[in-house]
Parts: sequence; C-alpha cells; structure tokens
Amino acid sequence: MLKFTAFLLMALAVFAADDPWTKVSAVKSGTELRILKRGSKQPVLAKMDELTESSLIVIVKNEQVAIPREEIERIDARPAQAGSRVTKETKTSREVAGARDAASPKPNHEGGPSSSSSSSVAFGSKAEFETIYTRLAPAPMKR
Repeated sequence: MLKFTAFLLMALAVFAADDPWTKVSAVKSGTELRILKRGSKQPVLAKMDELTESSLIVIVKNEQVAIPREEIERIDARPAQAGSRVTKETKTSREVAGARDAASPKPNHEGGPSSSSSSSVAFGSKAEFETIYTRLAPAPMKR
C-alpha cells in the first residue's frame, strides 16, 4: 500500500510538471501579457493579475477581465527589465584661454575660463515577448 501511494504521488508530480498552466502561475502580478484567444485574430494585451485553475484574470485598460482557460490558445509574457530603459549622458568641457587669443575678432579680448556642456537622453526598446503557455492539443478520440 505504501509503494502504491508513493507511486501515485510521483505520477501526480510528473503530471503537474508537464502541465504548462503551472508556468503561468509563476508569472508575477503586473507582468505584461499577450494573450491569443481561440478564434481571434488580434491578441489581447494585458497585465497579469491572478490565475485560477479555470481562468486567467488580467487587467485590460484599467478593467479586470477573466479569460476562461478553454478560450486561451497561447500566452506570451514580456520579461521584466533589470534597469531603466532611459539612458542619460552629460558632457562638460572646460578651457582656459591665453591672455591674447589670435583667433579672437576683438583685439582687446582678455583670456579667461570658458566651458561648454551638452546633454542627451536615449530611450531603449522593451524586451521581446516570450511564450509561456501553449494549449495542448486534445487527445485523439477512441473509436
């Protein structure tokens, strides 16, 4: 009896590991999702909220929506980025001119410190979506 129970528990663990729905449960709340529903040509872009055995609850345009598991063909998630997508750069240069600069248009120009500064901001792209769930094909019917 003990061996049978151990075998049954092991079989359940293997079955749970093969279920792609468990991978969706590991996604954190707030993660960007792209959900392809059965019969739909356009995916639903949403943010993860919660997951139940029978449905995926997401936020679409500040509205909570439950999508039944049977209607979901595929779920893609955008991985979280480690740092900011915004890159800021500032360059500053300082020069001290001589007492009399030959290139100066004014003959009475006195030398002194001068500086110049420039700043730039660059926006990086978001990470690509990765597929985390694909609905399994139904088992063939026995005749």
